[in-house]
Amino acid sequence: MSRKSNSQRAARVISSRNIFSGPVFRVVSQRVQEPDGVQVRRDLVRHHGSIVILAVDESDENKDERKDGRVRSPRVLLERQYRHAAGERLWELPAGSLEPGENKLAAAKRELLEETGYSAQHWQPALFFYVSPGFLDESMQVFLARNLKKGKAQPEDDERIATRFFPLAQAVRMASSGKIKDAKTIASLLWLDRKLTQRKRT
Repeated sequence: MSRKSNSQRAARVISSRNIFSGPVFRVVSQRVQEPDGVQVRRDLVRHHGSIVILAVDESDENKDERKDGRVRSPRVLLERQYRHAAGERLWELPAGSLEPGENKLAAAKRELLEETGYSAQHWQPALFFYVSPGFLDESMQVFLARNLKKGKAQPEDDERIATRFFPLAQAVRMASSGKIKDAKTIASLLWLDRKLTQRKRT
């Protein structure tokens, strides 16, 4: 039997202790032997993961007149709120943390309704990524939400959220120019722009 390669081996936790526990995340300090044999201390932020909603308006009234006919010009729903870690108000996609063991799609539907008042008829998984895997194990699952229906927002007591639709092209320009600084939003907007560009070419 051949030995497992370094990429297939699991890290071995030699010791672990809790440094901090809060309602959203906890911090642990571990001594580990990594797959390539290195023993090192790793301080990690443990998080249950998050969901992100890329809500898109493709309604009939939202079309641009082009030389080659009427072409759908989707708009994306962004929200603006104060982020204390950044020290400023940021444009972002709707998002939220998962509860332990919570279904991701159910959480996405809940967060979209609570933060914006919108629901969606069609949902599909889009991107999945780790936020900052050097020290944080939080993952984010992005869902594409379409066929939107407006309702009443139900924000948490400490949430002050303003919402607005932007044409996708404008939102991409905002991301490229630095007006949008939130990583999950930048990644999701570029993913959608690329997806629609490829669709037009086929």
